[in-house]
Amino acid sequence: MSPLSGYLLLSAVLFSIGLSGALTRRNAIIVLIGIELMLNAANLNFIAFWHYSPHPEMLTGVMFVIFSIGIAAAEAAVGLSIIVAVYRHFRTTDLDKISFLKG
Repeated sequence: MSPLSGYLLLSAVLFSIGLSGALTRRNAIIVLIGIELMLNAANLNFIAFWHYSPHPEMLTGVMFVIFSIGIAAAEAAVGLSIIVAVYRHFRTTDLDKISFLKG
């Protein structure tokens, strides 16, 4: 097994854990944690493919990861602020009990 396939296997495991957490949990904070795990798996893929590319001196993978980390931080801030606002209104973070957003 090559080192690249080891990184890709780890990334696939992280992504599947994040996906299962985002789809099966009812708590909104756990869903956000699952989404963050999926973003970190994508970042690991970017770094692995950049490191084992024919031209690793170009730093394109690192730039993608830095941009992705910035997007993840903004997503976490907006997501947590929405969760706090919803919690203040419904007094719960259970996604099944929140019917305010249904049309």
